[in-house]
Amino acid sequence: MCSALVLVGVAALMLIFSTEPVARREAAVRETAMLVEVTAPRSGTFRPTIVVMGTVIPAREIILAPRVDGTVAALGSSLVPGGAVGQGEVLLRIDDADYRIALSQRESDLEQAIADLEIEQGRQVLAERDYQELNKPLPDNKRALVLREPHLRSARARIESAQAAVDRARLDLERTAIRSPFEAQVISRSVNVGSQVEAGDPLARLVAVDSYWVEVTIPPEKLHWIEFPQLDPGSGSPVTVRDRAVGSEERRRQGSLFRLIGQLEGHTRLARALAVVDDPLALRPENAGAPRLMLGTFVEVRIEGREIRGALQIPRDTLRVGNTVWLMREGRLVVQPVEVLFSDADHAYVSGEITADDRVVTSSLATVEEGVRLRTADSDQP
Repeated sequence: MCSALVLVGVAALMLIFSTEPVARREAAVRETAMLVEVTAPRSGTFRPTIVVMGTVIPAREIILAPRVDGTVAALGSSLVPGGAVGQGEVLLRIDDADYRIALSQRESDLEQAIADLEIEQGRQVLAERDYQELNKPLPDNKRALVLREPHLRSARARIESAQAAVDRARLDLERTAIRSPFEAQVISRSVNVGSQVEAGDPLARLVAVDSYWVEVTIPPEKLHWIEFPQLDPGSGSPVTVRDRAVGSEERRRQGSLFRLIGQLEGHTRLARALAVVDDPLALRPENAGAPRLMLGTFVEVRIEGREIRGALQIPRDTLRVGNTVWLMREGRLVVQPVEVLFSDADHAYVSGEITADDRVVTSSLATVEEGVRLRTADSDQP
């Protein structure tokens, strides 16, 4: 009896569970558009900026050296490291006593040679008279001897030699005063008063201050966008030079490209070029307050490139992998390939199936899928 009751209970439970309604979830998930930021491409004519690094070097420098021997008798007050010297300024004097004596001796020799010529000219007059009295024809060679013509030529030659010796002695005397060949800054000095110097010994290093060069390295593929002067040194692409260590954007100097060096840098395989900056030490009134360039400084150089026509300008960081851009068209994502004409530090200049009416996505996307829905903060689209 008990077993029958248990079986009936089990059957009832099975019937209840088998007939219990099942809860169901309706598929009501809606696609939500991704929130993005966009920008409009700019159309027009552009001058891209090529940012490179360079080193400030002298445009002209010399090692000042004497052309005569002697003892240093005096130094100019400007002949100190950092001193500014003018063109033709006397920087150093060598004791000139010996050279004054030598000049006096050579002048005496010249006076003697002149006197000898006058005496010889008198003798030639007498010889001419004697020859006329002889009234006898002579061969040309003997006639020249009788008239003392070789003696006269010899006397004149001695005058020329004596005059050359005077000129040389006077030149040596002038060379005891060492002058600056151009307006310059003194970088170093290697002698003092009392130093014994010989011709060719280094006295000081001078660097011209009318202009400095900046040697830059440029990727070869960007040389097409840069202009170098043909004849006029100032007709190259404009450049802006800034010492980034100074930290201020306003501390800049203007210049221009000067020459393309016909050799790639050994390790980087970059092209080498020279830019020129006038008045690098800001000595002229019109440059008062401008930053001074220091030799050896590693600087940032911004080169203004050639004009780009018929292209659109977009932020460089919106250029995606494979030279593509993300566009928002009719609320959908479009991955659009473009042709990159040029790119600089801030912008890319592109052409292709993209117009100024398009909107370029500047945001990063977690999922990049053609046709995915997009929206902006000011749109009504959810």
